[in-house]
Amino acid sequence: MGKRDQQRQHTGWRRRLSALLALLAVIAATPLAAACTDGAVDLRGGWGQARFTVELADDPAERSRGLMFRETLPASHGMLFVYDHPQHAVFWMKNTLIPLDMLFVDTQGRVRRIHENAIPHDTTQIDGGPGVLAVLEINGGLSRRLGITEGSVLRHPAFGPGAAWPCDAP
Repeated sequence: MGKRDQQRQHTGWRRRLSALLALLAVIAATPLAAACTDGAVDLRGGWGQARFTVELADDPAERSRGLMFRETLPASHGMLFVYDHPQHAVFWMKNTLIPLDMLFVDTQGRVRRIHENAIPHDTTQIDGGPGVLAVLEINGGLSRRLGITEGSVLRHPAFGPGAAWPCDAP
């Protein structure tokens, strides 16, 4: 094997190790028994559970800016867009520098649609459908690596006591 082949193999292993470490960081970041706060969202489903530290975008200016112009996003972080009422949500990636997964969530905290690996700078509309109360953006490809599926539920104060997984439930 030539030196160039060895370098490619080493780079491949580093990428796989980095992805594995990121995945482990998300899974082990914080115990799910932790308090339900605006700064974190818990997810669970048949695939398991995860917790993300989130920035909350709950007013028009914050939702408009979103994660634009960010060069990185830690593996266990994301942004939670919360609307005042359920609506038809449409996103795009203009001025967004990193690929993102978008989880479109209904009033009960159920993931209704997942758009994986949204392309940086793309102005194509990403349709989340009607009845969306919140959208969770995380690093592109992470929902697939974790196994997050439509039907998974989120726990966050934005969904209130009538949520599928309310804040006061373990």
